[in-house]
Amino acid sequence: MEPALAIQDFLEYVISGLVGDDGELSISREKRGDDTLFRIQLAPDEAGRVIGKHGKTISAIRSLVHASAEKHRILADVEVVREAI
Repeated sequence: MEPALAIQDFLEYVISGLVGDDGELSISREKRGDDTLFRIQLAPDEAGRVIGKHGKTISAIRSLVHASAEKHRILADVEVVREAI
């Protein structure tokens, strides 16, 4: 499996667990040169669960994504977008 696709599947699994099955969630992947950007689009009221208190939850998610990307020798970043889907 392609590393970027595996990371996207991981993000979908983790974030759907945070927002629940009925939550609005969209994760897209965008290639920017050598970097892959994963854009997490959520409803504004659900973004707080993913970001966490003082940003600790999204920081932990980013750390896991960076570690996985480094293992596969790719660059990756995660962005949260708060807007209705």
